[in-house]
Amino acid sequence: MEVKRDILWRVYLCFIGIVLLSLFVLGKAFYIQRVQGAYWKGLSDSLHQKFIELDAERGTIYSEDSSMLSTSIPYFNIYIDFGADGLREKNGKRFKDNVDSLSGCLAALFADQSAAAYKRDLLQGYRTTDRYYLLQSNISFEQYKTLRNLPLVRQGRNKSGFIAEVNNKRLNPFGLLANRTIGLARANAQNVGLERTYDTLLKGESGKRLVRYIAGGAYVPVEGYEIESENGKDIVTTLDVNIQDIAENALQKELIENEAEHGTCIVMEVATGKIKAIANLGRQPDGTYWEDLNYAIRASEPGSTFKLATMLSLLEDENVKLTDNVNLEGGVWKVAGRTVYDSEKHGETNVTVKHAFELSSNVGMAKLASMHYSGNPNAFVDRLKKLKLNQLTGVDLAGETNPIIKNPKSRTWSATTLPWMAFGYEVLVSPLQTLTLYNAVANDGKMMKPYLVNSIQEGGLTVKDNQPTTVIEKICSDQTLRQLKECLEGVCKDVGGTGTTLFKNSFYKVAGKTGTALVANGSRGYADHVYQSSFAGYFPADHPRYSCIVVIKNRPFAKVFYGAKVAGPVFKELADKLMSATSDPMEAPILKKDSSQFYYAGSTRDMKQVINTIGLDYKDSSGKNEWSHLYASNDRTVLNKDMITRQTIPNVKGMGLKDALYLLESMDLRVAAKGRGKVKTQSMEPGTALQKNETITLQLN
Repeated sequence: MEVKRDILWRVYLCFIGIVLLSLFVLGKAFYIQRVQGAYWKGLSDSLHQKFIELDAERGTIYSEDSSMLSTSIPYFNIYIDFGADGLREKNGKRFKDNVDSLSGCLAALFADQSAAAYKRDLLQGYRTTDRYYLLQSNISFEQYKTLRNLPLVRQGRNKSGFIAEVNNKRLNPFGLLANRTIGLARANAQNVGLERTYDTLLKGESGKRLVRYIAGGAYVPVEGYEIESENGKDIVTTLDVNIQDIAENALQKELIENEAEHGTCIVMEVATGKIKAIANLGRQPDGTYWEDLNYAIRASEPGSTFKLATMLSLLEDENVKLTDNVNLEGGVWKVAGRTVYDSEKHGETNVTVKHAFELSSNVGMAKLASMHYSGNPNAFVDRLKKLKLNQLTGVDLAGETNPIIKNPKSRTWSATTLPWMAFGYEVLVSPLQTLTLYNAVANDGKMMKPYLVNSIQEGGLTVKDNQPTTVIEKICSDQTLRQLKECLEGVCKDVGGTGTTLFKNSFYKVAGKTGTALVANGSRGYADHVYQSSFAGYFPADHPRYSCIVVIKNRPFAKVFYGAKVAGPVFKELADKLMSATSDPMEAPILKKDSSQFYYAGSTRDMKQVINTIGLDYKDSSGKNEWSHLYASNDRTVLNKDMITRQTIPNVKGMGLKDALYLLESMDLRVAAKGRGKVKTQSMEPGTALQKNETITLQLN
């Protein structure tokens, strides 16, 4: 009995233990489900779902006349969820009924493989229940619109399983034109130019999309869980496409002819400080030239163009008069153990101060600076600082390098620093800083801040308008100003002036200054005889409209390197073409009456949406065509179809620029657009044979 009772006790004890454990497990399960259920479900979702950012549509950058300089074009990645309920219901009847027709349409649309190959791939994806099968990547908007109307796809995402992922690519319609200044919007590298300066405005506010992870680490969007992005704002620049084109072509021609290393050309509107053109070209390893760096805002030794600042100091401090004499020593002068040479041989000795400037004499400027400032060099340095030559211009471009104006406390100051500074050595300033000074002289002494952006726009409405900014109300007295203008004009017209030959037969007056500076070639120093050629000035001299500077760094041991021979021709070509223009380049564009008032073209769906919204009565003859045109016929509005083929040039007249870009870019054509509004003319006639990578020019009305 004792043994039996002992066994029963143990059995009862185990039974009670099991019951208690079962009650605990059941209680814990109930607690997890009812009390902690939301927490654990959320934790599970966090491991399988997450929000990803959706980039907003980046804003567009325009020229002053509304030509599109940089814009975003959407491209699409197309995926298929072969596990979609609508695709697999009724044993996949919907998929099987449409796979043949869909395969044929895909082959016709993309022309990259046969209908049989497409069918084989689709069947394989269906058999493996691939949840995120990549069908096509980077297709154009035009192809995407066609795809949406194909068999099966047009039944919608839930029934077809088709998923479209949009990506925006940045496009510069004018290619090389002001490429570095406009900038590059790059996904995996830092932006440059205006794209970088105004990045926060251009990129807009990102949206969010909920995605669910599936096998293989891929993810699919969760329908209905998406926060829309806010598109970026548009930038309207001060650039003039016509002036930019002239500047870039003239600069490139000279660089190629002299096999120069790099060069820059800047054109500024005198009265406002607006930068109308800024070209920066550098020699590439294959011998071509491209906008690789913004040389316009990189500080270097300016050479003789800096003599304007020296002359201003001497005249404003009343140290000299233009009629005073200075001995040029035949172009060679020794000071403090070093020798100053005039870059161009002239054989002159006693000349006036004015003529020394016209001859671009290094000796003359060095002697005058030493004579009047050696006892108090700070007086000269302070004058340069008052001209803001020791400060950044503040132009709306990132990467402007700091200027260097030495003073007697500088570590590298020596007995020869002052005379060398007088003719543009031992100082570092950028071409844009030099131009700002010349522009101030042309603008009757008022120094304007150079700028590149006129306004910020959102949805076609201006949200910020930039106005011209005065940096210095008066850089010097009126008397000094008159004398400076006389010197600059003398360089280009008086006997012996370094620019006289260049502008001998010019039909307008020019004021300017040549510059030729020996610059260091990296670690090799000055041994390779690398010269920097420059020309800075303004035109027409009697009523200045534009100021301009051209700076070109020549190759080692170049045969031609003087400023008047290398940089001067670029300045002259640009000035000649602007002064020869039939219309006054200073006048604002006149908006003419819309000549295509009763002719509009574009996406059929978009046009119907607008027509129906405004309640316009019209005759619809567009059928199922993607593109149509709207016009008046017999007092009635007609919407008619446009027959578009990929073998011939389409008719884009009457379209807005974005519709025209979508259509033409999808046909692998390059587009150059001028003006604003709707397309008025196109350089290639509709119906002519299409050849890929050709450039078509669109003139907007």
